[in-house]
Amino acid sequence: MARKALINKAMRPPKFSTRIVRRCKICGRPRGYMRRFEMCRICFRNLAHRGLIPGVEKASW
Repeated sequence: MARKALINKAMRPPKFSTRIVRRCKICGRPRGYMRRFEMCRICFRNLAHRGLIPGVEKASW
């Protein structure tokens, strides 16, 4: 879990537009973030495995 202070700091509007820190909406993780789903790779994998993300299914070939 991410520190609450860093999550709150990321929610404030930045002084410059390039300083935006995108964080996972579920756990607050800043790394491994996917913009399309607005969550980190770990939360994405857990939700996709449970079938909670529409249109996403496990690859098999």
